[in-house]
Amino acid sequence: MTAEDTVPTRLRQAPSWLLGQASIHGHRLVTEHFASADARGYHYRLLAALQEFGPASQAALGRCTGVDRSDVVAALNELADKKFIERSPDPADRRRNIVTITSAGTDHLEHLTGVLTQIQDALLAPLSAAEREQLTHLLTRIVDHHTSRH
Repeated sequence: MTAEDTVPTRLRQAPSWLLGQASIHGHRLVTEHFASADARGYHYRLLAALQEFGPASQAALGRCTGVDRSDVVAALNELADKKFIERSPDPADRRRNIVTITSAGTDHLEHLTGVLTQIQDALLAPLSAAEREQLTHLLTRIVDHHTSRH
């Protein structure tokens, strides 16, 4: 039995429903694959932001990764326990911590980037390389459009 047999046609023709279903599958794959690498999606987001943008406050990391403030603290605690990040007081405001990725964190990020590639391949398995590129382009346009409006 296929989804076509069990889902009303009106839903199967609604992009919002299809995006939601694809998101559910994507989230499942991220959770499963990162768990097998002793990581979580938040770890990847935070390490990627630190790698790309450099040292940052916990609040700034939350804003640029879309991770809730309380989840940022918990995820950073996990990363600090594994020596993937370091926290130090901000010289401009001692109440705030500046977070920096360590060399072990950079190595872990590279490993997780390979895991993320596997996730993308699993999620997008039925699509050709050109279709994957087109889908990414279209989704980026949708996200950028709605992000710029808020």
